[in-house]
Amino acid sequence: MDHRLKKKKQFAYIYRKGKRITNKFLTLFVIPSKFSSYKIGYSVSKKIGKATVRNKIKRRLKEIVRVSDFPKNNFNYVLMVKEGIENLEFLELKKQVKDIFSKIWKR
Repeated sequence: MDHRLKKKKQFAYIYRKGKRITNKFLTLFVIPSKFSSYKIGYSVSKKIGKATVRNKIKRRLKEIVRVSDFPKNNFNYVLMVKEGIENLEFLELKKQVKDIFSKIWKR
């Protein structure tokens, strides 16, 4: 199953209606889904760098989410990155993603 958000309309809806959680390098928007699976979108601004840098960050984020065991179902997410994330090592990025997902379930 493909768990990606792709359409601009889907992103806009989640930005407008979703709950926002932030940390130093990431902003996570969360909204309940009417489906039993989850969907996630990745937003990397051109401020972060050239296309190769942005694509590398997206690939890393996708892999971290894929192998992690967050309780992901029944929600839609948009993971937006902030400036400075391009300088992080993979393990530090993984720690930041785990941190932001853990903040959801503490609420």
